[in-house]
Amino acid sequence: MAFGNGGYQWLLVCLGNPGREYEGTRHNIGFLTADALERREGVKINKLRYRALTGEFRAGGQRVLVLKPQTYMNLSGESVKLAGGFYKIPPDHVLVVSDDVALPLGKLRIRAGGSAGGHNGLKNIIAHLGTDQFPRIRVGVGAPEHPDHEMIDWVIGKFSPAEKKVVDEAVSRALDAALCVIERGVNEAQNRYN
Repeated sequence: MAFGNGGYQWLLVCLGNPGREYEGTRHNIGFLTADALERREGVKINKLRYRALTGEFRAGGQRVLVLKPQTYMNLSGESVKLAGGFYKIPPDHVLVVSDDVALPLGKLRIRAGGSAGGHNGLKNIIAHLGTDQFPRIRVGVGAPEHPDHEMIDWVIGKFSPAEKKVVDEAVSRALDAALCVIERGVNEAQNRYN
């Protein structure tokens, strides 16, 4: 089931912001999931192309191209459009892992499509793909306790040591869920991980 050049069946898009100052922040939960993939599966995500760091692996007999967009969050769609367009990967095979402030810390929500829910990375991907019908795994990072706390400061803030353990487990489950979506489909992943 190859879609075009190179025969990738899936794009796994792990959202975050490039640069040391953003490492380990709430907005970089997608990057943390990609890092977990590197450790667990031995995947190297280090080749710069399509405005992203890329790597590849197989899951369930399918070739998957992993993207860590290097454009900053609000321009993530550029990378997705370049890679997806080149390999002719349809939107329903573009799986995005992102943070979600509307979910409690560590909770996963898997969807086959839908709105961006205020997430600038998802908003930009929707704009570039021309559809919101692509699967996504949203990982809860919680919301600020105080209503006057700036949301941007919250999402680019780092996890506390207490939160880190919950986040590590959530990232591992997000990776399991991503592999499940690719190998068994969105419905199966929703049943197991939502």
